[in-house]
Amino acid sequence: MTTVHTLASGSSGNALLLSWEGGHILVDAGISCRRISRSLETLGLSLGDLDALCVTHTHSDHISGLATLLKHTDCPVWATAPAGRDLLRRLAGLEDRLREAAGSFAVGDCAVSAFPTAHDAPGSCGYRFDTPDGGVGVLTDSSLVTAEAEAVLPGVALAVLEANHDVEALRSGPYPYFLKERILGPGGHLRNEDAAAFAVTLAAAGAREIVLAHLSRENNTPAMALRAVETALSAAGLSPRLSAAPRDCLSGAYVLEGGCVCSE
Repeated sequence: MTTVHTLASGSSGNALLLSWEGGHILVDAGISCRRISRSLETLGLSLGDLDALCVTHTHSDHISGLATLLKHTDCPVWATAPAGRDLLRRLAGLEDRLREAAGSFAVGDCAVSAFPTAHDAPGSCGYRFDTPDGGVGVLTDSSLVTAEAEAVLPGVALAVLEANHDVEALRSGPYPYFLKERILGPGGHLRNEDAAAFAVTLAAAGAREIVLAHLSRENNTPAMALRAVETALSAAGLSPRLSAAPRDCLSGAYVLEGGCVCSE
């Protein structure tokens, strides 16, 4: 059985745990080490149980807990070469633990594929994880669905997919002009409509569950994001399980078992 839990998902912090019978991978550490540890304890785990940490990019809401986490674990840290260089400039004691996430690699019997995303951080990437139970995709912090994501992610059973903002809510909202332009620009975040279109692609290729992630607190709501994606899926005659990850707390388990997405 493979499970996915989001520990936090939003602009104030991001972390996700992938667990299967062969190990545990933490994706990002954008909340405090204490919060990560408490979430793991809730799941019957400890920091020492982590087999790897996969970093998507080096913005603070994805690595703010990493410096402290490194003191309490000895697992390797995977990141693309540009992201790794940025991490080395910021953090001490990482040299011997940093691994380059280039193409495909393995963590135990889990095959991992990194692919580039379109975001204003050096070497930003998403990941596909293939455990013996099936594939899990993680695509957040990208202004668009890159060609590499389109090539790598179809075929996953479970997808964690950014639906950051509703465009009209963002344009009429309280953010300053420069920040609106950044979010809407080529290094920004994925809008609901683009998430919806890719959700259709993933579901048509076999995804049985889609979890919407990294929703903006100011420029989106779970109801708006879910409605946009559900409308597109329904128009395509598709009906995967659909939900939005909680922003500031541990989610329930998203479960893969024997190639099927199951409820827990």
